[in-house]
Amino acid sequence: MEIGTVLAYTAVGVTALAVGAFVFLLIPGRRPASEPDGEVHPGLGVAVQQSTLSASLVAAAARGYIGWLEKQVLFAGRPVGWSVNKIVTWKIILTVIGILFGLLFVFVLGGGPQPWKFLMAGFVTVLLFFLPDVLINSRAHDRQEAIKLALPDTLDQMTIAVEAGLGFDAAMAKAARGGKGPLSEELIRVLQDMSIGRTRRDAYGELEKRTNNEDLRRFIRAIIQADAYGVAIGDVLRVQAGEMRLKRRQRAEEQAMKVTVKIIFPLVFCLLPALFIVVMTPAVMGIIAAFTAAN
Repeated sequence: MEIGTVLAYTAVGVTALAVGAFVFLLIPGRRPASEPDGEVHPGLGVAVQQSTLSASLVAAAARGYIGWLEKQVLFAGRPVGWSVNKIVTWKIILTVIGILFGLLFVFVLGGGPQPWKFLMAGFVTVLLFFLPDVLINSRAHDRQEAIKLALPDTLDQMTIAVEAGLGFDAAMAKAARGGKGPLSEELIRVLQDMSIGRTRRDAYGELEKRTNNEDLRRFIRAIIQADAYGVAIGDVLRVQAGEMRLKRRQRAEEQAMKVTVKIIFPLVFCLLPALFIVVMTPAVMGIIAAFTAAN
């Protein structure tokens, strides 16, 4: 057996033992019977079921990072299979997998240990470590963007329903059940909260915590104030719908103005070189041929 293979297997074994010892040290002792099985994080309303290993990993992480993960899971709509404990656990698992395959790539594959192999293995390991964060953040961002895009049309539907004589809750229910997407799901959740006895203010407050969309938050605050001071809901909806349509048009114009800047990079590095090759190659070849004939 080659010396490189022996070193690779030795490194893999040492890494596995180190990770096992690290996990073993993180396992807490038995909790008292009076201590609850789940941890409820205040302000977010997220109940995280604590298993022994995942609870240890979460407890070892920075609280600011765990709070950020909780918000991303909440903004993503609490998708099935995505929780703070599972994300942290998968980060550790993917990191260990990256380390093991990195060691095999560096020591076992042909060529032996080389600096570029260490750099590539380290890059892949770091990428795997942050992969769950990127996925949950992307999912939360896509969901909030879908809410932002659907908000003006939903407000228009609610405004038409209120002006036709329906109450605000009935108009919301009609717009929610007639639409699709995350905004309809959130409105249905608000109606369900009110149907089990929660006040309108509390139900809207929970909706405000489940989103980071400033337009939706402004609408929620306007509805809460209108409900508190007795302002006509129809007028509030009309003003909010017009403002949302204006903002959507302004965002579209902003994106259109950014196109000229974004196209510079592919134009300079992709299109212009090919254009220069097509245009200048015959002239360069003719010049070379002329000088060769003159000599």
